Amino acid sequence: ILARWLCRRPAFLILDEPTRGVDVGAKLEIQRLISELAREGGMGILMISSELEEVIEGSDRVAVMKDGRKLGEFVRGEATEERVMKAISEG
Repeated sequence: ILARWLCRRPAFLILDEPTRGVDVGAKLEIQRLISELAREGGMGILMISSELEEVIEGSDRVAVMKDGRKLGEFVRGEATEERVMKAISEG
C-alpha cells in the first residue's frame, strides 16, 4: 500500500504505526525509507507511533498530544524519553 502512495509522489505522508507487527529487519528498512523520504525527497511526514524510542530517534520534532491538546513539543536533540514521559504524565 505504501508503494502505491509513493508512486503518486505526495508532498505529505501520514504514517500510523508504520512498523507495528513487522520483524526487526523489515522495521529497520521501513525506518530507513522514512528517513530517506524526508531527507532526500523533501517529503513532510507525520508519524504516529506508540513506540517512544522510534518516535524520538526518527523525528525532527516530537509533539505529545492528548484529547486534541498539545501537552509538549520538542525539537531534535531536546526530545528524550524522560522529557516526553514527563509531558505525558503531566497531561
